[in-house]
Amino acid sequence: MTHTTEVSGTANHPGSGDWLIGGGIMGQLIRSMDWSQTPLGPIDHWPASLRTTVSLAINSNFPISLAWGTHHTQIYNDGYWPICGDKHPYAMGQDFTECWASAWPAIGAAFDSALAGTTAFLEDQRMFLDRHGYLEETFFTFSFSPIYDQDGQVVGLFHPVTETTSKMVGERRTRILRDLGAHGFGAQTLESGQRQAAESLAQARFDLPFVLFYQLADDRQSARLVAQTGLVPGGVASPQTIDLTSHARSWPLAEAAASGGTVAVDDLHARFGDLICEPYPEPINTASVYAIMPPGQAQPVCYMVVGLSPRSPINEAYTSFCDLLASAVTTVIANAIAHQVERQRAEALEAIDRAKTAFFSNVSHEFRTPLTLLLGPLEDELAEQTDRLPATRRARLETAHRNSLRLLKLVNTLLDFTRLETGRMQAVYQPTDLAALTSALAGSFHAACERVGLQLQVDCAPLPQPVHVDHDMWEKIVLNLLSNALKFTFAGAISVKLLSLGRTVALTVQDTGVGIPANELSQIFDRFHRVKGTQGRSHEGTGIGLALVQELMTLHGGTIQASSVVGQGSTFTLTLPFGAD
Repeated sequence: MTHTTEVSGTANHPGSGDWLIGGGIMGQLIRSMDWSQTPLGPIDHWPASLRTTVSLAINSNFPISLAWGTHHTQIYNDGYWPICGDKHPYAMGQDFTECWASAWPAIGAAFDSALAGTTAFLEDQRMFLDRHGYLEETFFTFSFSPIYDQDGQVVGLFHPVTETTSKMVGERRTRILRDLGAHGFGAQTLESGQRQAAESLAQARFDLPFVLFYQLADDRQSARLVAQTGLVPGGVASPQTIDLTSHARSWPLAEAAASGGTVAVDDLHARFGDLICEPYPEPINTASVYAIMPPGQAQPVCYMVVGLSPRSPINEAYTSFCDLLASAVTTVIANAIAHQVERQRAEALEAIDRAKTAFFSNVSHEFRTPLTLLLGPLEDELAEQTDRLPATRRARLETAHRNSLRLLKLVNTLLDFTRLETGRMQAVYQPTDLAALTSALAGSFHAACERVGLQLQVDCAPLPQPVHVDHDMWEKIVLNLLSNALKFTFAGAISVKLLSLGRTVALTVQDTGVGIPANELSQIFDRFHRVKGTQGRSHEGTGIGLALVQELMTLHGGTIQASSVVGQGSTFTLTLPFGAD
């Protein structure tokens, strides 16, 4: 900040002030003034205490002001006069209480305390100074210290001061930006992003008396008010809708988009009349319009209008804060749009999944009746022609029967999964000797394993107490896991182990099969997911067997986990609690 002070000569003044040495520009001003026209009288008649104090103050680099005598005549140094603003140089020799009347609600008590003999110190004190023709929000750290004469009487006040406006306002604006980012992070749509930003900025009225958010219509010919703070919706300066094609004197939204994103509006009175909103009674003179254009967007998606405080200078720091604010809002809006797109994608995938499930359900119902009708004659034929049926015909009938059963199993699995999805599958839990049930289910695979040269190892020791399970569901769980193990194991063994782990029981089904690639493990319980390129004994399947197992375990309050090494085999571990909960 550069200040210029004209200093007149001293030829016509009754006192020369030769005793006053140095003091810079203020020293010159003090020497040039006719102090006889002030309560202090001619400068050469000043008492020694005043001369000493003035010499000390004006030769200090720290901002210092003095208030001397019963009229509190003000004298200050070079460091202090920038604080005076437009009051300088007239503030030199002026009554301190008159000069700083606008600040008296904040400093009056401290001033009176010092006059009574008690030093007062205030740190980062907020006050409003009229030093540039308007009330300006400022912050100061200062003290008032009494100055005594030889008789012990308070004859003046020593007033060192540091302006901390930049620090305090800067910290406040940093908090605004931080809170905006935190508050708006969870927005899920473009509209909610604007609303959450407005809610956050409602706490920032010292710097942003009002904020308006207008969302661009699909036809890009108009914008509607979505969120606001500080102004009532539908007011003269906050219309519900703005026609972007009109030349009416409203907010220049279209101009903001055309100009690269920002337009300063300093004719608010001509546009809207006196625009007054909290926290100050003065009309707001200036606002800024920002076109919010997230990355990847060719045109703005919304607009932000911010009113600027009538009690803050519109300087570089203020405009930089508003630019950072617009960037922060753009980030909030961009995140909200990303969430919205992701949710729409998820909803589309969910709709596809529902359609897929419904399709399989419908197809399964259509398949089940003819399959049942097909199995009946095949079973009758195999039963009646046991002795008379030629071996070749019998083999063909058994193949047809075996594959019909396999197809029926797939159809039933699809129907089970559909019932789970729609909540129509109800479990009937009953206390069960789980070791015996599991051993019996696993034992049904002995013949199949021997036929393909695999060992089946079943280790189901008795458990300390019954386990509450649905027998049909537990059968589906065990048979699905063993069927998978048999399908993908070509040599070695399949082991089934059941053991108690305190409050839970664990079932482990382990094989020495082809294994599952590491990048597929996280997806094997997803519906309709099948591991690509994996060698198996057969290729039938819908990719929902493991998903069904997981859902059935969830109904039992249990969990299932998988681990695998390609070429060495896979292990599935199921845990479920004892008790009936």
